[in-house]
Amino acid sequence: MQLDSLYQEIILDHYRSPHHAGLSDPYDVEVHHVNPSCGDEVTLRVELDGEVVTGVTHQSVGCSISQAATSVMSDLVIGKPITEGMATYEKFLELMQGRGNVEPDEEVLEDGVAFAGVAQFPARVKCALLGWSAWRDATAQALAKKEGAPNV
Repeated sequence: MQLDSLYQEIILDHYRSPHHAGLSDPYDVEVHHVNPSCGDEVTLRVELDGEVVTGVTHQSVGCSISQAATSVMSDLVIGKPITEGMATYEKFLELMQGRGNVEPDEEVLEDGVAFAGVAQFPARVKCALLGWSAWRDATAQALAKKEGAPNV
């Protein structure tokens, strides 16, 4: 099996059976993000326990890439410290902005390596980053909320 075919299968598997799909309680913050260029949408809830991400659930509408990327993201951040989740976000962002010239780190990105080919198509990069951006925003808001800062 070619590597591109394997990556395509991983994306389709997450699209057909998204992990952590459906909004559930309890949660600390809920956000809704839209990709204005294509209309993909995600509503995402985050729950934190101190500095650890204990829950991420989502409801997504859109293409297979955005829904699969959100599924992969939730697998990669749940149960991990926020700093490790943010470092994983940065690795995924680097991969997406690399235009296909960045070798993905399988140890960090796991199924996220399947999106290496997506980075060659700039119009699809926003789709792959939608769920990640929503998680980053929700986590920042949850941290601010726990610290007593006004909600942003």
